[in-house]
Amino acid sequence: MCSACQWAEEKKTLDWDARAAELDVLLDKARAETKSGYDCIVPVSGGKDGSYVAYKLKHEKGMNPLCVTITPPTPTSLGRKNLEAFMASGFDLLSFDIDPEKLRILNLAGLEEMGFPYYGWLVAIQALPLRIASSMGIPLVVYGEDGEVEYGGDPENKHRAVYTAEYMKRVYLEGGYSAVLQKSGMSPQELTPFEFPEDDQLADVSITHWSYFENWDPYRNYLVAKEKCGLIDAEDTNEGTFTNFAQNDQEIYALHTYLMYLKFGFGRANQDACIEIRRGALTREQGLNLVRIYDGKLAEGALEKFAGYYGVTTENLRNIIDRWANTELFEQREGQWIPRFALS
Repeated sequence: MCSACQWAEEKKTLDWDARAAELDVLLDKARAETKSGYDCIVPVSGGKDGSYVAYKLKHEKGMNPLCVTITPPTPTSLGRKNLEAFMASGFDLLSFDIDPEKLRILNLAGLEEMGFPYYGWLVAIQALPLRIASSMGIPLVVYGEDGEVEYGGDPENKHRAVYTAEYMKRVYLEGGYSAVLQKSGMSPQELTPFEFPEDDQLADVSITHWSYFENWDPYRNYLVAKEKCGLIDAEDTNEGTFTNFAQNDQEIYALHTYLMYLKFGFGRANQDACIEIRRGALTREQGLNLVRIYDGKLAEGALEKFAGYYGVTTENLRNIIDRWANTELFEQREGQWIPRFALS
């Protein structure tokens, strides 16, 4: 039984009222200690989860959040529309656009070193909100969910409300932070958007996840963001899955989930089906059928498009991807990775 399913069962026994009281203490402290008009930062993309957290903080908790977005490497028009709708629903937004060439270089280094297609952007969405909080005297940064706890991974923080930049580097950045920055070949000045503040600069900044304080439900978040923040669905299902309301802000997420599939035999449809099964919206058999139909798919022409983004040939990109394929789970036939396993 995976850690995500274990956590889904454990959540049924948690004292959520006690955790809500912890949140109130944390928010009161932030209101008292802020050195600006903003008492917390919420990283957002215009999607369901950040929008939900910002809405709850502002309209139910009386906070004055500064929302921060880092423009992704392959942004979509729908993502931009959702971000504009989110702002129009009543939020201040600080948008940070990194030099696309620097972001491309670091994303390619992350792909080669970690098998992670948008590693540079992931670093930025961890590091920059902390730099902004430190420099503006904003004492609290509130991310959405702890994916390690909610979706399967390292559960060490499941009973800890706040965490550190060291945890971000070790767990969310998979311990490859320093290696990827070094591999990029960029100077310290060029790497400024990707550098974390020093520990002493974060002494007065608390970092937390909203999912610690409230039973996390991505579909509920979607419904609230749609009603209150103007969230728009994709017109069709997203690549590699049966849903249309999550991860709509950047195209390269499809490559990320394809690599996830080749590494672990667990793709985007499997990820989504597990979430829906755990919240009781699908039976296991329904989930299996959807995974068989959708999982591990990458649209025709996608590799050529992504190779163009990275500035490499399609053959080079295929070679990088092939290095990350798990040959215990897949075998290559006529240039295609075919699963050795059957779902049951």
